[in-house]
Amino acid sequence: MATSQPQSAGQSRPLSEKFYFAVWRWHFYAGLFVIPFLIMLAVTGLMMMFITQFDGRDGEKIAVTQGAAELSLPAQEAAVLAAQPGTIAEWIGPKAPDLAAVFRVKTEGGQRLVAIDQYTGEVIKVWDRRAGWYDLADNIHSTLLIGDTGDRLIEIAAGLGIVLVLTGLYLWWPRGNAASALIPNFRARGRALWKNLHAVTGFWMSAILVIFLLSGLSWTGIWGGQMMQAWSTFPAAKWDNVPLSDDIHASMNHGHTNDVPWALEQTPMPASGSDTGITGVAEGADVDASSLIALGRRLGMEGRFRLAYPGGDTGVWTLNRDSMSGDGDSPFIDRTVHVDQYSGKILADVKYQDYSWAGKAMAVSIPFHMGLMGTWSFLLNVVFCLSVIFVCVSGLVMWVKRRPKGARLAAPPEPAEMPFWKGAALIAVLVSLAFPLTGLALLAVLAFDVLLLGNLPVLKRAVS
Repeated sequence: MATSQPQSAGQSRPLSEKFYFAVWRWHFYAGLFVIPFLIMLAVTGLMMMFITQFDGRDGEKIAVTQGAAELSLPAQEAAVLAAQPGTIAEWIGPKAPDLAAVFRVKTEGGQRLVAIDQYTGEVIKVWDRRAGWYDLADNIHSTLLIGDTGDRLIEIAAGLGIVLVLTGLYLWWPRGNAASALIPNFRARGRALWKNLHAVTGFWMSAILVIFLLSGLSWTGIWGGQMMQAWSTFPAAKWDNVPLSDDIHASMNHGHTNDVPWALEQTPMPASGSDTGITGVAEGADVDASSLIALGRRLGMEGRFRLAYPGGDTGVWTLNRDSMSGDGDSPFIDRTVHVDQYSGKILADVKYQDYSWAGKAMAVSIPFHMGLMGTWSFLLNVVFCLSVIFVCVSGLVMWVKRRPKGARLAAPPEPAEMPFWKGAALIAVLVSLAFPLTGLALLAVLAFDVLLLGNLPVLKRAVS
C-alpha cells in the first residue's frame, strides 16, 4: 500500500481508490481499540475452555469408583453438611456413574461446593465457588475485573469488532486473483506475506467471529440486558394462573457465570403456596430432593442435571438442564421445571421450543461460543481463538512495517475529499440506534476524523 501523505494521497485518485483508503482508515481506527480486547477475549476464552474440558467448572470431572448402589439423598446431604455446615442450595448430578455428585452449600462466608462419593458418602473435596482459575478468567472475559465499566468497554469493543470484520472483508475482497484471497501465499515475503496471511485468516474466521461477537454482546449490560434480552425474554404470562415472585430467574445466578438460560433470566420466578399447577410429585409423597430428582428423571432429564432448593417461604424447587451449563452436548436439551415446595405440583415447564427466536439462537450460540457442543466444538474454538490472536498480532506487525520512520501513529492516508462521508455519518447514526455504545464511539471517531483532524494541524501531524 502507498504511504504518501494524506494531502497528496487522495487528490488524483479515482473515487473507488478514495473509498478504499477511507475504509482502510476506519479499519485501522477500529483495530486500535479492538485488538487489545480481542486478544484478551481469546486468551481468557482458551483458559476457560481448557479448564472446562480437563478439570470442570463445578467439579463435574471428579472421578469415583462406581458402587453397587448410591446412598440415599438424605444420607448424602448429611455427609455434605457434616463436612461443610450451612444450607444446601443446589444438587449437581454427575454426568456418568463414575463421576462424583456435587452440592452447593450457602454459608456465612459465601457459597461453597462439596464433591461427594455418592456410593460411600466420602466427601472428596470442598472449595469456594467462583474463586478458581476459571472464574478469574470469566471475570476478566466479562468485566475486566472493573465491574460495569469493564462491561461497557467490552460492549463497545464487540460492536467495533463487527465494524472491523465488515471493513476487513471489503479490503479483502479479491480484485484480481481470487485464489490468492482464499489460500495463503507463502511465496510472498515481508509485509506482503503478513498482509496475505492476515487477510486470508481473517476471511476464514470472519463468520464465526461475528457469531461470537453477537452472542457475547447479548450478555452485555446495555445492548444485551436492556434491549435484546428485555425484548426476547420468555413471557411468564404463558404460565396460566401461576402466582409470580418478585424475583426474576437471574436471581438464581451466582457470580459472573450464569446458571439459567439467557431467555429466562429476566422472566419472573413462580411462587409456591397456591393450589395451581399440574401433578409432579405424586400426591401423598414427600416433597424433597429425592422425589424431585426422581421427577426430573421421569421427565427425561438424563445424565447431568441440576436441582436448586427452595429459597424462602415462597421459593420453588427448580430442575434445570441446559447445554450452556455443560449439562449435555446438544443445545436443544434446555428444560427448566419449577415445582411448588409444598404441593409438589409443577408450576412451570419451559423447553427450548418455547423460547423466542432470539432465545433459541442464544441457546445454540452460547454453548457453541463456549466450546461445549462436543469435542469438535472444543477443537474448532481452540483453532478459532488462536486465529484471532494471529490476526491481531499480524495486524500490529503490518502497522509496524508500514509505519514510516519517525511517524507517530501513521494512520492510513486520508483522501483529500472524503467520499460518502455523509453516508458514513448516517450509518453511524443507524448503528447508534442498534448498538448504542458502539454507535456513540463511531460518531465520536467520525467527528474526530472529519472535524478535529481537518482543522487542527497539530493533531493531523500526530496521526499521520
